[in-house]
Amino acid sequence: MVRWGVEQMTFKEKVVSWSDDEVTEDLFKKEKFKQILHYIVDKCGNRPNVGKTVLFKLLYFSDFDYYELYEEKMTGEIYTRLPRGPAPQHFDSSVRELEEENKIETYTTDFKGYPQKKYKSLKAPKLTLFNQKEKDIIESVVAKCGHMNATEVSNYSHEDLPYKATEDWDVIDYELVFYRDPAFSVKEE
Repeated sequence: MVRWGVEQMTFKEKVVSWSDDEVTEDLFKKEKFKQILHYIVDKCGNRPNVGKTVLFKLLYFSDFDYYELYEEKMTGEIYTRLPRGPAPQHFDSSVRELEEENKIETYTTDFKGYPQKKYKSLKAPKLTLFNQKEKDIIESVVAKCGHMNATEVSNYSHEDLPYKATEDWDVIDYELVFYRDPAFSVKEE
């Protein structure tokens, strides 16, 4: 398997990935990522099971399912394989910006005896940067995984091939979606 290195230049928000024989450039679409995050928080952030970990996985499956179906990146976000599952690199900075824009608020609560970081939408999200196909994918992912708690959705994400085929702390390659088990694949044969 080809290992990808990633260099991030945050001042331009450009991500450059390379292998021995190929260089590609993908733009991280920060405002789009923020709109999608705000939309997901608005849709299900008030559910008792939805905290930071669940949001990580909803974003991951939204981006990777979209890539599997349309072979283009919805947000260009980079996901890292952490021991508890895939994690988006720009989550915390996006949350801070959404808070500064008075679109969401963050608070901590107790969920089944454990502290849980929660997010609440303060106003209706704008849907100007994503299209109906993208909205449909997000809706599908929320319907499929939005009822799971952090442990359940983490365990579920650990079975997805892009996560399984990546070493801890490495960037998860979007191309791995084309080798998914049928249980995870969103492509209709």
